[in-house]
Amino acid sequence: MIRLLRTAETSPDDVVALLGRPPASVDPDAGARVAAIVDEVRRRGDAALVEFTKRFDGVELQPEELRVPAADLAAVAVPAALQAALTEAARRIDAFHRHQLPRSWWVQDEHGSWLGQQVTPLDRVGCYVPGGTAAYPSTVLMNLIPARVAGVRELVVVSPPGPDGRISPPVLVAARLAGATEVYRAGGAQAVAALAYGTATIRPVDKIVGPGNLYVALAKRQVFGDVGIDLVAGPSEVVVVADRTATAAHVAADLLAQAEHDPMARALLITDAPDLLARVEDIPEEARPEEDALRELCQTIDAARAEYITDVFGTDWRDVTHYDLALDTGRLGVQKATDLIEAAVRAATRATS
Repeated sequence: MIRLLRTAETSPDDVVALLGRPPASVDPDAGARVAAIVDEVRRRGDAALVEFTKRFDGVELQPEELRVPAADLAAVAVPAALQAALTEAARRIDAFHRHQLPRSWWVQDEHGSWLGQQVTPLDRVGCYVPGGTAAYPSTVLMNLIPARVAGVRELVVVSPPGPDGRISPPVLVAARLAGATEVYRAGGAQAVAALAYGTATIRPVDKIVGPGNLYVALAKRQVFGDVGIDLVAGPSEVVVVADRTATAAHVAADLLAQAEHDPMARALLITDAPDLLARVEDIPEEARPEEDALRELCQTIDAARAEYITDVFGTDWRDVTHYDLALDTGRLGVQKATDLIEAAVRAATRATS
Protein backbone atom coordinates (compact mmCIF):
# COMPACT_ATOMS: atom_id res chain seq x y z
CA MET A 1 0.00 0.00 0.00
CA ILE A 2 1.20 3.49 -0.81
CA ARG A 3 0.45 5.73 2.14
CA LEU A 4 -0.36 9.27 1.09
CA LEU A 5 0.74 12.12 3.31
CA ARG A 6 -0.27 15.67 2.37
CA THR A 7 2.37 17.92 3.86
CA ALA A 8 0.07 20.93 3.66
CA GLU A 9 -2.10 19.19 6.25
CA THR A 10 0.58 17.48 8.34
CA SER A 11 2.98 18.93 10.89
CA PRO A 12 6.72 18.20 10.84
CA ASP A 13 6.34 16.21 14.07
CA ASP A 14 3.73 13.98 12.40
CA VAL A 15 6.04 13.41 9.43
CA VAL A 16 8.86 12.42 11.77
CA ALA A 17 6.57 10.03 13.63
CA LEU A 18 5.43 8.38 10.40
CA LEU A 19 8.93 7.94 9.00
CA GLY A 20 10.75 7.04 12.20
CA ARG A 21 11.93 3.56 13.07
CA PRO A 22 11.29 3.19 16.80
CA PRO A 23 13.64 0.86 18.67
CA ALA A 24 10.66 -1.40 19.36
CA SER A 25 10.48 -2.22 15.64
CA VAL A 26 13.84 -4.00 15.86
CA ASP A 27 13.82 -7.53 17.25
CA PRO A 28 15.55 -7.17 20.65
CA ASP A 29 16.66 -10.81 20.54
CA ALA A 30 18.25 -10.62 17.09
CA GLY A 31 21.70 -9.90 18.47
CA ALA A 32 21.64 -12.92 20.75
CA ARG A 33 20.44 -15.19 17.95
CA VAL A 34 23.17 -13.94 15.63
CA ALA A 35 25.79 -14.49 18.33
CA ALA A 36 24.60 -18.07 18.74
CA ILE A 37 24.75 -18.71 14.98
CA VAL A 38 28.24 -17.24 14.70
CA ASP A 39 29.44 -19.31 17.66
CA GLU A 40 28.00 -22.52 16.20
CA VAL A 41 29.72 -21.99 12.84
CA ARG A 42 32.97 -21.07 14.56
CA ARG A 43 32.90 -24.25 16.64
CA ARG A 44 31.34 -26.75 14.25
CA GLY A 45 32.23 -25.39 10.82
CA ASP A 46 30.56 -26.99 7.81
CA ALA A 47 28.16 -29.06 9.91
CA ALA A 48 26.61 -25.92 11.40
CA LEU A 49 26.71 -24.12 8.06
CA VAL A 50 24.64 -26.77 6.25
CA GLU A 51 22.25 -27.08 9.20
CA PHE A 52 21.50 -23.36 9.14
CA THR A 53 21.16 -23.42 5.36
CA LYS A 54 18.48 -26.08 5.69
CA ARG A 55 16.74 -24.24 8.54
CA PHE A 56 16.71 -20.75 7.05
CA ASP A 57 16.79 -21.35 3.30
CA GLY A 58 14.95 -24.65 3.10
CA VAL A 59 17.78 -26.21 1.10
CA GLU A 60 19.56 -29.40 2.16
CA LEU A 61 23.19 -29.48 1.04
CA GLN A 62 26.20 -31.58 1.82
CA PRO A 63 29.43 -29.71 2.64
CA GLU A 64 30.91 -30.71 -0.72
CA GLU A 65 27.92 -29.07 -2.45
CA LEU A 66 28.45 -25.65 -0.87
CA ARG A 67 30.93 -24.53 -3.52
CA VAL A 68 29.63 -23.81 -7.01
CA PRO A 69 31.78 -25.91 -9.38
CA ALA A 70 34.07 -23.96 -11.69
CA ALA A 71 32.46 -25.69 -14.67
CA ASP A 72 29.01 -24.43 -13.62
CA LEU A 73 30.34 -20.92 -13.19
CA ALA A 74 31.88 -21.02 -16.62
CA ALA A 75 28.78 -22.46 -18.29
CA VAL A 76 26.01 -20.34 -16.72
CA ALA A 77 24.16 -18.13 -19.18
CA VAL A 78 21.59 -15.34 -19.13
CA PRO A 79 19.60 -13.67 -21.95
CA ALA A 80 21.77 -11.78 -24.41
CA ALA A 81 20.44 -8.37 -23.42
CA LEU A 82 21.20 -8.98 -19.76
CA GLN A 83 24.64 -10.37 -20.60
CA ALA A 84 25.41 -7.22 -22.59
CA ALA A 85 24.20 -4.98 -19.80
CA LEU A 86 26.28 -6.75 -17.16
CA THR A 87 29.35 -6.74 -19.40
CA GLU A 88 29.03 -3.01 -20.04
CA ALA A 89 28.44 -2.32 -16.36
CA ALA A 90 31.55 -4.32 -15.46
CA ARG A 91 33.60 -2.38 -17.98
CA ARG A 92 32.45 0.98 -16.65
CA ILE A 93 32.97 0.03 -12.99
CA ASP A 94 36.47 -1.20 -13.79
CA ALA A 95 37.33 2.02 -15.65
CA PHE A 96 36.03 4.21 -12.84
CA HIS A 97 37.91 2.47 -10.06
CA ARG A 98 41.19 2.52 -11.95
CA HIS A 99 41.11 6.29 -11.49
CA GLN A 100 40.80 5.75 -7.72
CA LEU A 101 43.66 3.29 -7.48
CA PRO A 102 46.09 4.41 -4.75
CA ARG A 103 49.79 4.11 -5.45
CA SER A 104 52.90 3.50 -3.44
CA TRP A 105 55.42 6.34 -3.35
CA TRP A 106 58.75 7.11 -1.66
CA VAL A 107 60.83 10.25 -1.30
CA GLN A 108 64.13 10.97 0.37
CA ASP A 109 64.23 14.13 2.47
CA GLU A 110 67.12 16.49 3.07
CA HIS A 111 68.34 14.35 5.99
CA GLY A 112 68.59 11.23 3.89
CA SER A 113 65.49 9.61 5.46
CA TRP A 114 63.10 7.73 3.22
CA LEU A 115 59.43 8.65 3.65
CA GLY A 116 56.50 7.28 1.77
CA GLN A 117 53.43 5.15 1.44
CA GLN A 118 53.35 1.44 0.69
CA VAL A 119 50.03 0.23 -0.73
CA THR A 120 49.61 -3.54 -0.47
CA PRO A 121 46.40 -5.29 -1.58
CA LEU A 122 44.72 -7.80 0.68
CA ASP A 123 45.16 -11.46 -0.22
CA ARG A 124 41.57 -12.62 0.14
CA VAL A 125 38.23 -10.79 0.27
CA GLY A 126 34.72 -12.18 0.77
CA CYS A 127 31.65 -10.56 -0.76
CA TYR A 128 28.21 -11.20 0.71
CA VAL A 129 25.49 -11.08 -1.95
CA PRO A 130 21.86 -11.11 -0.76
CA GLY A 131 19.66 -13.66 -2.49
CA GLY A 132 16.89 -16.15 -2.05
CA THR A 133 14.04 -13.79 -2.97
CA ALA A 134 15.80 -11.51 -5.48
CA ALA A 135 18.97 -11.35 -7.54
CA TYR A 136 21.59 -8.65 -7.03
CA PRO A 137 24.27 -8.97 -9.71
CA SER A 138 25.13 -5.30 -9.21
CA THR A 139 26.29 -6.11 -5.68
CA VAL A 140 28.81 -8.54 -7.12
CA LEU A 141 30.13 -6.12 -9.72
CA MET A 142 30.37 -3.11 -7.42
CA ASN A 143 32.16 -5.00 -4.64
CA LEU A 144 34.41 -7.45 -6.45
CA ILE A 145 35.63 -5.30 -9.35
CA PRO A 146 37.20 -2.62 -7.11
CA ALA A 147 38.93 -5.41 -5.17
CA ARG A 148 40.20 -6.96 -8.38
CA VAL A 149 41.44 -3.59 -9.63
CA ALA A 150 43.22 -3.10 -6.30
CA GLY A 151 45.09 -6.37 -6.83
CA VAL A 152 43.26 -8.73 -4.47
CA ARG A 153 44.10 -12.24 -5.65
CA GLU A 154 41.26 -14.29 -4.15
CA LEU A 155 37.69 -13.03 -4.56
CA VAL A 156 35.10 -15.09 -2.70
CA VAL A 157 31.32 -14.81 -3.13
CA VAL A 158 28.74 -16.18 -0.70
CA SER A 159 25.03 -15.97 -1.48
CA PRO A 160 21.99 -17.85 -0.12
CA PRO A 161 20.63 -20.49 -2.50
CA GLY A 162 17.15 -20.30 -3.97
CA PRO A 163 14.50 -22.98 -3.46
CA ASP A 164 16.17 -25.14 -6.11
CA GLY A 165 19.47 -25.02 -4.26
CA ARG A 166 21.08 -22.81 -6.88
CA ILE A 167 22.35 -19.25 -6.93
CA SER A 168 20.64 -16.98 -9.42
CA PRO A 169 22.26 -17.11 -12.92
CA PRO A 170 22.65 -13.28 -13.13
CA VAL A 171 24.63 -13.34 -9.88
CA LEU A 172 26.85 -16.13 -11.20
CA VAL A 173 27.41 -14.34 -14.50
CA ALA A 174 28.33 -11.19 -12.60
CA ALA A 175 30.72 -13.22 -10.42
CA ARG A 176 32.39 -14.58 -13.53
CA LEU A 177 32.69 -11.12 -15.08
CA ALA A 178 34.10 -9.70 -11.85
CA GLY A 179 36.76 -12.39 -11.58
CA ALA A 180 35.42 -14.36 -8.60
CA THR A 181 37.73 -17.22 -7.71
CA GLU A 182 35.22 -19.04 -5.46
CA VAL A 183 31.42 -18.96 -5.10
CA TYR A 184 29.52 -20.65 -2.26
CA ARG A 185 25.85 -21.43 -1.65
CA ALA A 186 25.55 -19.94 1.83
CA GLY A 187 23.82 -16.92 3.26
CA GLY A 188 22.80 -15.18 6.44
CA ALA A 189 24.83 -14.74 9.61
CA GLN A 190 26.19 -18.27 9.11
CA ALA A 191 27.90 -17.29 5.85
CA VAL A 192 29.46 -14.24 7.46
CA ALA A 193 30.80 -16.45 10.26
CA ALA A 194 32.22 -18.91 7.74
CA LEU A 195 34.04 -16.10 5.91
CA ALA A 196 35.39 -14.73 9.18
CA TYR A 197 36.56 -17.92 10.86
CA GLY A 198 36.68 -20.46 8.08
CA THR A 199 35.37 -24.01 7.81
CA ALA A 200 36.77 -27.15 6.22
CA THR A 201 35.25 -25.95 2.92
CA ILE A 202 35.55 -22.15 3.11
CA ARG A 203 38.90 -20.63 4.05
CA PRO A 204 38.74 -17.41 6.10
CA VAL A 205 39.11 -14.06 4.36
CA ASP A 206 40.89 -10.84 5.28
CA LYS A 207 37.84 -8.63 4.80
CA ILE A 208 34.08 -9.03 4.34
CA VAL A 209 32.13 -6.62 2.15
CA GLY A 210 28.59 -6.41 0.81
CA PRO A 211 25.08 -5.60 2.04
CA GLY A 212 22.56 -7.77 3.83
CA ASN A 213 19.60 -7.81 6.18
CA LEU A 214 19.62 -7.13 9.91
CA TYR A 215 21.13 -10.53 10.71
CA VAL A 216 23.95 -10.10 8.21
CA ALA A 217 24.69 -6.61 9.52
CA LEU A 218 24.76 -7.82 13.13
CA ALA A 219 27.03 -10.73 12.18
CA LYS A 220 29.46 -8.39 10.43
CA ARG A 221 29.52 -6.18 13.49
CA GLN A 222 30.20 -9.16 15.72
CA VAL A 223 33.12 -10.56 13.71
CA PHE A 224 34.74 -7.15 13.17
CA GLY A 225 38.13 -7.15 14.84
CA ASP A 226 38.77 -10.77 13.95
CA VAL A 227 38.31 -9.82 10.31
CA GLY A 228 37.93 -6.52 8.47
CA ILE A 229 34.54 -5.34 7.22
CA ASP A 230 33.43 -2.52 4.95
CA LEU A 231 30.71 -1.10 7.22
CA VAL A 232 27.60 -2.01 9.16
CA ALA A 233 24.86 -0.88 6.80
CA GLY A 234 21.41 0.18 7.93
CA PRO A 235 18.09 -0.37 6.13
CA SER A 236 17.80 0.93 2.58
CA GLU A 237 16.38 4.38 1.99
CA VAL A 238 15.50 6.22 -1.21
CA VAL A 239 13.76 9.53 -1.86
CA VAL A 240 12.48 10.24 -5.36
CA VAL A 241 11.50 13.86 -6.10
CA ALA A 242 9.33 13.98 -9.23
CA ASP A 243 6.87 16.27 -10.97
CA ARG A 244 4.08 15.55 -13.45
CA THR A 245 6.59 15.03 -16.30
CA ALA A 246 8.17 12.01 -14.62
CA THR A 247 7.85 8.55 -16.16
CA ALA A 248 5.76 6.60 -13.65
CA ALA A 249 7.40 3.26 -14.49
CA HIS A 250 10.85 4.68 -13.75
CA VAL A 251 9.69 6.14 -10.44
CA ALA A 252 8.05 2.85 -9.44
CA ALA A 253 11.20 0.91 -10.38
CA ASP A 254 13.39 3.18 -8.26
CA LEU A 255 11.06 2.81 -5.28
CA LEU A 256 10.76 -0.97 -5.60
CA ALA A 257 14.51 -1.43 -6.08
CA GLN A 258 15.05 -0.24 -2.51
CA ALA A 259 11.76 -1.31 -0.91
CA GLU A 260 12.38 -4.98 -1.78
CA HIS A 261 15.53 -5.11 0.34
CA ASP A 262 14.02 -5.27 3.78
CA PRO A 263 10.77 -4.68 5.72
CA MET A 264 12.54 -1.76 7.44
CA ALA A 265 13.37 -0.06 4.13
CA ARG A 266 11.96 3.36 3.34
CA ALA A 267 10.95 4.24 -0.22
CA LEU A 268 9.63 7.78 -0.51
CA LEU A 269 8.15 9.73 -3.38
CA ILE A 270 7.87 13.52 -3.07
CA THR A 271 5.66 15.09 -5.71
CA ASP A 272 3.40 18.07 -6.36
CA ALA A 273 1.42 16.04 -8.92
CA PRO A 274 -1.32 13.88 -7.34
CA ASP A 275 -1.97 12.16 -10.67
CA LEU A 276 1.60 10.83 -10.65
CA LEU A 277 0.83 8.87 -7.47
CA ALA A 278 -1.96 6.98 -9.24
CA ARG A 279 0.27 6.25 -12.22
CA VAL A 280 3.10 5.01 -10.01
CA GLU A 281 0.74 2.78 -8.08
CA ASP A 282 -0.60 1.28 -11.29
CA ILE A 283 2.56 -0.57 -12.22
CA PRO A 284 2.36 -3.40 -14.79
CA GLU A 285 1.44 -6.91 -13.73
CA GLU A 286 4.74 -8.26 -15.00
CA ALA A 287 6.60 -6.13 -12.46
CA ARG A 288 5.02 -8.08 -9.61
CA PRO A 289 5.77 -11.66 -8.54
CA GLU A 290 3.35 -14.19 -9.97
CA GLU A 291 1.05 -15.73 -7.38
CA ASP A 292 1.89 -19.32 -8.34
CA ALA A 293 5.63 -18.66 -8.24
CA LEU A 294 5.32 -16.99 -4.84
CA ARG A 295 3.26 -19.88 -3.48
CA GLU A 296 5.80 -22.42 -4.74
CA LEU A 297 8.64 -20.43 -3.17
CA CYS A 298 6.89 -20.22 0.18
CA GLN A 299 6.14 -23.96 0.22
CA THR A 300 9.84 -24.79 0.06
CA ILE A 301 10.97 -22.83 3.08
CA ASP A 302 10.16 -22.66 6.75
CA ALA A 303 7.12 -20.87 8.11
CA ALA A 304 8.96 -17.82 9.39
CA ARG A 305 10.73 -17.12 6.10
CA ALA A 306 7.52 -17.80 4.16
CA GLU A 307 5.68 -15.27 6.26
CA TYR A 308 8.45 -12.73 5.64
CA ILE A 309 8.39 -13.17 1.86
CA THR A 310 4.61 -13.08 1.66
CA ASP A 311 4.63 -9.93 3.75
CA VAL A 312 7.24 -8.13 1.66
CA PHE A 313 6.50 -9.50 -1.81
CA GLY A 314 2.72 -9.76 -1.92
CA THR A 315 1.22 -10.61 -5.29
CA ASP A 316 0.04 -7.02 -5.41
CA TRP A 317 2.81 -4.75 -4.14
CA ARG A 318 0.21 -2.16 -3.13
CA ASP A 319 -0.70 -4.49 -0.25
CA VAL A 320 2.74 -3.97 1.27
CA THR A 321 2.42 -1.71 4.30
CA HIS A 322 5.92 -1.54 5.70
CA TYR A 323 7.68 1.17 3.85
CA ASP A 324 5.91 2.85 0.94
CA LEU A 325 5.06 6.48 1.62
CA ALA A 326 4.20 9.11 -0.95
CA LEU A 327 4.32 12.79 -0.13
CA ASP A 328 1.97 15.14 -1.93
CA THR A 329 3.70 18.47 -1.39
CA GLY A 330 0.59 20.51 -2.17
CA ARG A 331 0.94 24.19 -1.39
CA LEU A 332 3.96 23.54 0.83
CA GLY A 333 6.35 23.03 -2.07
CA VAL A 334 9.06 20.47 -2.76
CA GLN A 335 11.74 22.25 -0.72
CA LYS A 336 9.66 22.26 2.45
CA ALA A 337 8.78 18.60 1.97
CA THR A 338 12.46 17.80 1.47
CA ASP A 339 13.29 19.61 4.72
CA LEU A 340 10.71 17.46 6.48
CA ILE A 341 12.21 14.29 5.04
CA GLU A 342 15.68 15.29 6.19
CA ALA A 343 14.36 15.88 9.70
CA ALA A 344 12.67 12.49 9.69
CA VAL A 345 15.79 10.71 8.49
CA ARG A 346 17.79 12.30 11.28
CA ALA A 347 15.16 11.18 13.78
CA ALA A 348 15.14 7.65 12.36
CA THR A 349 18.92 7.48 12.57
CA ARG A 350 18.86 8.49 16.22
CA ALA A 351 16.14 5.94 16.96
CA THR A 352 18.09 3.01 15.53
CA SER A 353 21.64 3.93 16.57
